[in-house]
Amino acid sequence: QEQRVESGGDLVQPGGSPRLSCAASASMFSVIAMGWYRQAPGKQRELVAHITSGGIIEYGDSVKGRFTISRDNAKNTVYLQMSSLKPEDTAVYYCKVDRVTGGYWGQGTQVTVCS
Repeated sequence: QEQRVESGGDLVQPGGSPRLSCAASASMFSVIAMGWYRQAPGKQRELVAHITSGGIIEYGDSVKGRFTISRDNAKNTVYLQMSSLKPEDTAVYYCKVDRVTGGYWGQGTQVTVCS
């Protein structure tokens, strides 16, 4: 059974720099890509950052220059280093793992930015 374990969400002050991590379970099917998405109350889920197994990276426009995604292929773990956080970054952050069998979402971790 596919599992995604997310960690790192919390209450953060504006300008803070927390790091999120997501570990995918071991599987006979290789991970093609991993990414982070977020959903704020009343809004649609949006791309934060995405990285393929080959290292191709895509960022959402609202986080470019502030967030950095990285990946440890050996551990099937993806990280999201966040910086210069703003109140509008408040959302539930979801990890997504793409395999040939489909896309698998994590349970989400809440990041709340407030002073």
